[in-house]
Amino acid sequence: MIRYRLLRERLQQCGLFQPDDFEVPPAASEQQLQLVHTADWVRRVLAGELTGDEIRRIGFPWSLQMVERCRRSTGATVAASRAALRDAVAVNLAGGTHHAFPDRGAGYCVFNDVAVAARSMQQEQRIQRALVLDGDVHQGDGTAAVFADDPSVRTFSLHAAKAFPVRKMRSDLDIELPPGTTDSDYLAAWQEGLHWAAHQERPDLVYFVAGADPYVGDTLGGLAVSKSGLQTRDNLVFEFCTRQKCPLVVVMAGGYAESVNDIVDIQFHTVTAAASLQQAP
Repeated sequence: MIRYRLLRERLQQCGLFQPDDFEVPPAASEQQLQLVHTADWVRRVLAGELTGDEIRRIGFPWSLQMVERCRRSTGATVAASRAALRDAVAVNLAGGTHHAFPDRGAGYCVFNDVAVAARSMQQEQRIQRALVLDGDVHQGDGTAAVFADDPSVRTFSLHAAKAFPVRKMRSDLDIELPPGTTDSDYLAAWQEGLHWAAHQERPDLVYFVAGADPYVGDTLGGLAVSKSGLQTRDNLVFEFCTRQKCPLVVVMAGGYAESVNDIVDIQFHTVTAAASLQQAP
């Protein structure tokens, strides 16, 4: 996970932020995790009692360090949600673990940080409604499953039709893109999705799953979107939140380019562009 460290270092060195802009979040509590996940799943993850098949589905081995990282990443999105409600926008420099279901993990995801954060904000009576805009190249199947038939949290996923997961869930709006989709069609799909979102009941909080993996150089995505195209995508989302006057939480999600510097470049723009929202009049 070197990309997370490199992103943080680049942000700290760019001169746009103060040291206290970066916070180390508390780990998500068992009670917070159980707002979304079954008590059995949480207990077995924490105790290291996962089966071999469950570990293979997640994609990396169990360890105490893995548990701590997953709880911290989830706690960071919870903390970012509170910060966004106060400051208009906040970013988790990790997160976006949208393949985690209530009773299982998958695709490098153990706990669903966005779902836990949204449910935590509802439980704390800070929000009633939320909107998830998922721009990872892989469908947010776990998130769609968590909020199925729940009108208080609307879900939109824009993803590659041929990418993982093979079996897709049903979001409130899914837009699937064919292999090799380039900037113009990709951005038109985003405009379609944001048009749909603008006609839903106004959310109290928006979550943007800002995957770097639609990038043309990504090894797992299958799309062909340029860095410039991804910057425009970010700007479309941020302009939408500004128009709707909705607080925004940004999480990083996937990125699997051969060069880690490409991932960091993409996510650096996402974070710095999001920060400009907080400074706007």
